[in-house]
Amino acid sequence: MSGLLEIEHMETAGVENTEAAADRDLELRMNSEERNRDLELRMKSEERNRKKRRLLLLVNALALAVGTSAGPLLTRFYFIHGGSRRWLSSWLETVGWPLLLPPLYLSYRKHPNRENHVTPNLFLACCGIGILTGADDYLYAYGLSFLPVSTSAVLIATQLGFNAVFALLLVRQKFSPFSVNSVALLTASSVLLAFHTSNDRPEGVTKRQYAVGFILTLGAAALYGFIIPLIELTYNTTKRQITYTLVMEMQFIMSFSATVFCTVGMLINGDFQALHREANEFRVGKTYYSMALLWSAVAWQLFYIGVFGVTSLGSSLLSGVIIAAMIPVTEVLAVVLYHEEFGAEKGMALVLSLWGFASYLYGEYYRYSKPRPSC
Repeated sequence: MSGLLEIEHMETAGVENTEAAADRDLELRMNSEERNRDLELRMKSEERNRKKRRLLLLVNALALAVGTSAGPLLTRFYFIHGGSRRWLSSWLETVGWPLLLPPLYLSYRKHPNRENHVTPNLFLACCGIGILTGADDYLYAYGLSFLPVSTSAVLIATQLGFNAVFALLLVRQKFSPFSVNSVALLTASSVLLAFHTSNDRPEGVTKRQYAVGFILTLGAAALYGFIIPLIELTYNTTKRQITYTLVMEMQFIMSFSATVFCTVGMLINGDFQALHREANEFRVGKTYYSMALLWSAVAWQLFYIGVFGVTSLGSSLLSGVIIAAMIPVTEVLAVVLYHEEFGAEKGMALVLSLWGFASYLYGEYYRYSKPRPSC
């Protein structure tokens, strides 16, 4: 009898063990399926974020491209037709900051998280960069008042070389053979055109004024080549998550600070009192004067939106490459609109610039198309 009970007990235990094993297998399968679902959802979310990031990068790159060409052309239009207020021209480069208010408002409505906004230290850093930007704007506007757009654009392209050096020092920018080739080609195109600049001095500009414009524009390029990596360094050192809302906030503070800096210069120089008289004396009329100032402010704000966006979503080097790559477009438009000279040197510079830009794009394609090592 006891033997039968023992056998029955063993059979019952075996059934229980089998059921327990089946339950464990079922639980493992469910956990595995759940992990797979979570992994799939994360992969889909990451893919959506990558697509969104690429779209934002494209939009900002287009804004930077438009601003890079339209801003100098509109500023030169102002000087060609009788404008002479350099502080006003530099002021226009950042006074378009109110254009950031609508997207900031919409972003706050959609993402009301207060944890991701500008901190006091970041605010002070943005103010400092804004003052540097205002000084750079003045140097650039002063230089452009004496130089043709095509020459000024070439000199500004040298910022890519300064950008590369400061990016290496400040943010430890890694260089691939393609990016090095791109920097070399774009810098070479600028140097090539520099040998041609003595032949295109605008009418009414003395040799001394031309030399001053040349030196100040080169100084503006050097300073801006420092500012762009400095912006990237600010992104890298902040303890906040870098969202596009935070980028717009930082740009808003920098643009406002630069505008305040230039406003002080305008007040000291008496530019506000001279606006009415200058509008009356503008060669193509008051309407064109007002439109030149308005669209200049819009174009330059697009430029800064692009710079901050591309730097945060890409790199400071990519911002520099886009600015340099738009030089040929600016030159062609200057020839068509203002009948500036376009010789063989500018044609060769155009080819070098396009080659350099293509080299950078191919390098980026090669980098992202390489298979990632599996964990």
